[in-house]
Amino acid sequence: MENRATCVEAKAADQDPKLSTIIEIATVLATQQELEIMLSKLLSCLVDTLERADAGVLMLYDPSDDRLAVRAAQGYNLAHLRQIRLAPGEATCGKTFQTGEAQLYPTSDAITVGRANLTPTNREVVRKATAGLRQPQSTICIPLFTAQKKVGVLMLESRRRADGFRREDIPWLETVADLITMAIENAHLREELQATKALEEANRLKAELISTLAHEMRTPLTSIKGYSTALLMEEADFGLETQQEFLQIIDEECDTLQDLIHDLLESSIIDAGLLKLEPQPVRLPRLAKSLVDDMTHRTREHRFLIDFPSEFPIVDADPHRVEQVLRNLMDNAIKYSPEGGLVVIRGEARQDEIVISVADQGVGIAPEHLNRLFEKFFRVESGLGRHVVGSGLGLPIARTIVESHGGRIWAESQVGEGSTLHFTLPLKGPSQEIDEHVVAQGATE
Repeated sequence: MENRATCVEAKAADQDPKLSTIIEIATVLATQQELEIMLSKLLSCLVDTLERADAGVLMLYDPSDDRLAVRAAQGYNLAHLRQIRLAPGEATCGKTFQTGEAQLYPTSDAITVGRANLTPTNREVVRKATAGLRQPQSTICIPLFTAQKKVGVLMLESRRRADGFRREDIPWLETVADLITMAIENAHLREELQATKALEEANRLKAELISTLAHEMRTPLTSIKGYSTALLMEEADFGLETQQEFLQIIDEECDTLQDLIHDLLESSIIDAGLLKLEPQPVRLPRLAKSLVDDMTHRTREHRFLIDFPSEFPIVDADPHRVEQVLRNLMDNAIKYSPEGGLVVIRGEARQDEIVISVADQGVGIAPEHLNRLFEKFFRVESGLGRHVVGSGLGLPIARTIVESHGGRIWAESQVGEGSTLHFTLPLKGPSQEIDEHVVAQGATE
């Protein structure tokens, strides 16, 4: 039955070009959601299926400058035609838009009269857009409007036939215009919905950020307030060793707050698209050793091992940003191995890139959490019955920095057996060119 119905529809479409056009338009509306592509295909469909139509233009109204602008064209030089800005009442399309009524220009003389009030600038644009093309013999303009507002204008031209468009064509083209208008309004509603969702997501992230910071700052602030208040108590008599211990805790908690605020500022810079890299030659083994020396003073439970080949290549990268990535990975390793153990920083040189990894002997990460590890604010449950301090921004910041260098970052882990975080940096730039030149020169000597 379905095959028979399809055959009947196909036969009817062959016999009635207008029905064929409607079917084509319905297909475009059902398969396209991107406005520019949809308008282009709709206009192409009309010009290709209507016998009298040789060219067409779709113009939409822009309320910001009170002008009509070309959004799709068939049979014209679109690059030139996009420059036109028609005022309501100007030329054939402008008059149609202003009056809200279809306009028929059945002869070339009528078209010339209709275009008489084109501004010199727009007239020059039209001349360039139609250079080398036949002059239109008839033109029909159909307004695109809803009950609430005017949307634009559809214009079709017949260039080859003296008996082009007729007044009886208007009702059917108005029906087509209604379909196009509906499609345009639906596209605008989708855009508004997406903008609303983006705003809602931004507000959600802002609220989540405030909640995270408030939660994470509460513990260090409580410690700072408690120990500083204790030190200021006149009736209390703390020994020098106790005072030193209190001051050490205050200093560590201040570092925690400083790290939280730093991550927040870095994340804001990245979100604003203001991350800038200043590449220069970097010796990663030396950078890793400097970081390990610093980390050794901050933890007594962990041991560090640096494992780099003796001839590790120099990398062209932003040393401050790469240090930031490596520090974030090492901080992460320390946080999630609170019982201590070995943290290994390893470097490997491959053909087109270097791979740096940081491995710990901590609690590990469940498989379902690995893919989310680099999402903003995502926190892996430590499984230790204790809260791990942090903003949830360190690893997302590291990912952005690495990817901005053209590298990759990922994690490997098994629960209870520790985790390894890897990142790559490409081997390209002046330092590699110098190394290749030196190697080549040595081979010829």
